[in-house]
Amino acid sequence: MIKVICVGTVKEKYFKEAIDEYRKRLSKWIKIEEVEIKEEDENRYPNIELLLAKEAEKILKHIKDNHYVIVFDVKGTQLSSEQFAQLLHEKISKSEDVVFVIGGSNGLSDAVKRRANLLISFSRFTFPHQLFRVLVYEQVYRGFTIIKGIKYHK
Repeated sequence: MIKVICVGTVKEKYFKEAIDEYRKRLSKWIKIEEVEIKEEDENRYPNIELLLAKEAEKILKHIKDNHYVIVFDVKGTQLSSEQFAQLLHEKISKSEDVVFVIGGSNGLSDAVKRRANLLISFSRFTFPHQLFRVLVYEQVYRGFTIIKGIKYHK
């Protein structure tokens, strides 16, 4: 099983459609679960650390001890699509549940990053949250096409 935990919602129809398309394609190979965590209102907290701590509580409730957790962070390791596919293949073939965590506009707390088995960076660029979610689903799909030997990745 793959679980994608995301802080914030996808509002744009075209992003929702892209995510739904990749989820549909992936559903023939693996169960996918998505958990949306409501982004906290910055005006309710005296500092970002408290806001991130509150979001972390909500995120960590959805992660079990036996989950393999991948957190997206600009300081993480950069992998090629083939390396990412190999990682997915290793975990899935051992029947491990893989959990991806996508932070909100304020990032993620250190508590969530410490829980991660791996921090991955797609790039040093900053991406809009909604677009990044599409990119994650696309890369998971690409990874599975590499694993399955399906002509998609070039």
